[in-house]
Amino acid sequence: MTRATLVRLIAAMLVIAAVTSVILVQFDWFGPAASEQRGPIDTLFDVMIVLSCLVFSIVMVMLVYALWRYRAKPGDESDGEPIHGNTRLEIAWTVIPTVIVLFGAGYSWVVLDDIEAKEPDSMPLRVTAQQFEWTFEYPEAQIGESNGEQQYVTTHALHVPVDRQIDFTVDALDVIHSFWVPEWGIKRDLVPQGFTGDEVDNQFVVTPDEEGTYSLVCTELCGIGHATMRAPVVVESQQDFDRWLADQRQQQEGAAGSASASGSSSGQSAGGGT
Repeated sequence: MTRATLVRLIAAMLVIAAVTSVILVQFDWFGPAASEQRGPIDTLFDVMIVLSCLVFSIVMVMLVYALWRYRAKPGDESDGEPIHGNTRLEIAWTVIPTVIVLFGAGYSWVVLDDIEAKEPDSMPLRVTAQQFEWTFEYPEAQIGESNGEQQYVTTHALHVPVDRQIDFTVDALDVIHSFWVPEWGIKRDLVPQGFTGDEVDNQFVVTPDEEGTYSLVCTELCGIGHATMRAPVVVESQQDFDRWLADQRQQQEGAAGSASASGSSSGQSAGGGT
């Protein structure tokens, strides 16, 4: 291969990589963004697209060149020439992918470290998944005790305040589920806890930055009702969230009090009967 041919091949690789990269990064692959974590994730994805386009162009240009340059002429049925390995080429195709993979791993580590950083005023929220329902518990909203255990506001619709970091703790009661709000960019599997209860990394943070109504979907096939395992997600102002949480606390405190009174009356009636 002459130097001129090598230059033309490299130029073709760069042009193809540039054109495909420009085209592919124009697509809004994950839809609108609605969290602070989505920006770094989208940027990381675009960088991976560019690297993938570069690798694709190198492979395809060299494949087409090899097919054209070393094609057999019509009527040529002779054996191919014996070829000895090229040490420099072997080193190059080992070093270049290694550098690309190490760069991708390092950059991904930086992004992950950034989006997992916890803020001191983050709001704790517990998520429990089971076939085929989501349950959300708000540890900052206590509603009393039951059987010696503290009870908190629980709902089946997720409400969170805008521009405040949410510290999620997730768990599954039966099989593996997966938490995903597309606009937030965070996807996390919910795995049933083992015997000691600490084998699974079940915490992550999200900071919603756009008010609106979204959808939480399970993205892990969890049974026949998997497609129906969704929950509404409402991102609202801090004032609206506080008002909603206060209403939920009042309703659930009233329901708990009624249940307690009913249980007490039933106990007294049973005692009087004996």
